[in-house]
Amino acid sequence: MEAENDEYHKKQRATAVTILVFASLAIASLFVAFSYYCYIRNKVAKRFKNRTFTENACEDKGNSFANLKVIAEKGLQVFTFKQLHSATGGFGKSNMIGHGAFGSVYRGVLQDGRKVAIKLMDQAGKQGEEEFKVEVGLLCRLRSPYLLSLIGYCSETSHKLLVYEFMANGGLQEHLYPIKGSNNFCPKLDWKTRLRIALEAAKGLEYLHEHVNPPVIHRDLKSSNILLDKNFHAKVSDFGLAKLGSDKAGGHVSTRVLGTQGYVAPEYALTGHLTTKSDVYSYGVVLLELLTGRVPVDMKRSPGEGVLVSWALPRLTDREKVVEIMDPALEGQYSMKEVIQVAAIAAMCVLPEADYRPLMADVVQSLVPLVKQPRPTVKPGSCSSFHITKSPHATQSPKA
Repeated sequence: MEAENDEYHKKQRATAVTILVFASLAIASLFVAFSYYCYIRNKVAKRFKNRTFTENACEDKGNSFANLKVIAEKGLQVFTFKQLHSATGGFGKSNMIGHGAFGSVYRGVLQDGRKVAIKLMDQAGKQGEEEFKVEVGLLCRLRSPYLLSLIGYCSETSHKLLVYEFMANGGLQEHLYPIKGSNNFCPKLDWKTRLRIALEAAKGLEYLHEHVNPPVIHRDLKSSNILLDKNFHAKVSDFGLAKLGSDKAGGHVSTRVLGTQGYVAPEYALTGHLTTKSDVYSYGVVLLELLTGRVPVDMKRSPGEGVLVSWALPRLTDREKVVEIMDPALEGQYSMKEVIQVAAIAAMCVLPEADYRPLMADVVQSLVPLVKQPRPTVKPGSCSSFHITKSPHATQSPKA
């Protein structure tokens, strides 16, 4: 009987030791896991601290946008409402050069004689308030000759205004096709000028995608957001919908769908997954506009021709059919070799599969050899309207 008790106690001790060993291992494992978690968390925190941009800069949801004073120290001017009211002649109708969902844009002259474009935000719209924060927070950090410069801002209680450099020839859209109800005459662009505009817009996107960490996704690139100066050099503008992209190769950010009909990449429209390749698709649509002189969506056209991408894509890689899509305003004054090359680039940019689209750096490399002349050959002139007027049949398409 005593032997059985000893055996029983031995088993109990063995079981207790086993349990103790497993418990010790479990505690040790948890300690190692926690230490690793702290290490990774600290590493990620340092990485985010050292980034050129932060999410807070682009998506500050605070009511006061408190870091505007800090931003002002980085080169932006802070204007009073009174100064900008005076610069625009009291925001008179004669100085209004554009209007959009966010408000109106006015031509203005600062006290030092500089011509500027002043965007007066619509205080009734919450989206306009967020766009104001994003654009100020972003543009104070972006420096490229291919992006529209933000000179300063006004952020007084009930007034939100943005002050940009003035672009004498307005938006690309206005030169490609007439705008209904507009009395402004905008000279048509010749082929060499279109090539230069294509290259400079591509360089603007290349800067956002390749030279900023994390990359900036414009999210609303379109012909009306590509502005032309007095010499018809192009700059990308309007960053109110911009998002910071993923810094992982092939990574995406998930967000609600915002953009303009006809320019939004299909995968973004369907899933809300946004990448730099979404901008590449929009750029491809702009290339098609430069080639064809057509708006992205026009359902008044013959069946099958209403959506520019669907109509043009089958013809872009056919040397015989590509001539059929060319803008009649060009009057055949272009090199077929160059047309075929640009058409091939456009075809790749608007591919339905995002992974197969080129990087903007590749697009720039392909366009550089085609732009030979140091200056545009179009006759000097100016177009008094600005980039705010939307393309015909183009609408913002918010999607949850």
